[in-house]
Amino acid sequence: MKKTLITGLLLAAFASFTAQAQDATSDPAASANNGGWSGSGEFGFASATGNTRSENVNAKLGLNQENEQWKNNFYVDALRSKSQQKVVDAAGNTVEQFNTTANRYDGGASVGYKLDPRSYIVGAARYEHDDFGANRWQGVVSLGYGYIALKDERNELSFEIGPGYKRYRPADVNVLVNGVMMPQQQTTQGEAVARGLINYKYKLTSNTAFENTFLMEAGSKNTYLQNDAGLAVSMTKKMALKVGFQVRHNSDVLAGVKKTDTLTTTNLVYSF
Repeated sequence: MKKTLITGLLLAAFASFTAQAQDATSDPAASANNGGWSGSGEFGFASATGNTRSENVNAKLGLNQENEQWKNNFYVDALRSKSQQKVVDAAGNTVEQFNTTANRYDGGASVGYKLDPRSYIVGAARYEHDDFGANRWQGVVSLGYGYIALKDERNELSFEIGPGYKRYRPADVNVLVNGVMMPQQQTTQGEAVARGLINYKYKLTSNTAFENTFLMEAGSKNTYLQNDAGLAVSMTKKMALKVGFQVRHNSDVLAGVKKTDTLTTTNLVYSF
């Protein structure tokens, strides 16, 4: 499943980029604006030492393309955190350890072919691995319809909806084996889902922009919801500071696993 998703993403990116490159070669105007491509990279890091010790890092890379024919998006995210914790060892002693408390990476792509200036057919794929989430990993592929409901100098609002298929493995569960707690791997599951996406962008001022993206993958076994909100303030044409807030929710989780995860970030953004 993992190899299939990764291969699909690479093929989709290559096909879209190749087609656009051909168009740009024959059209000087498209070549001048790079075929509608734009991108940004984000990075945030925090470290504490002394009476407490922690390290937190998150990074994002996104590529977007929109022109008369294509509306595409590609992204990769990573989150890792380590902190000092007090744990009880096998002898019953309380000791301090510097343990990993968050380790997540995910990537995805959507390739949209425009039927007219507002509507488009979109194929999407997403894969996520999370050592501490409700699901150890999950992968989704879908095909649907997209519509740009609003687009002007300050606003942009688009919707996507369509059927898909999801494969995922719930988080490991600790079980008692001979007096010792051991992680037990869960069975991989799969189901048909309905995918929905709402993306809204609003330019508050010449250097301040707000963006909110809501994703839903609804199935009979589990419904996954994710909302990403971000406020970016540009310092130069290329550099900006961004505050982000993310919420992830799974409707059905194993006992002892929380349904909702949140993440707040303050990152430096470079646009290209």
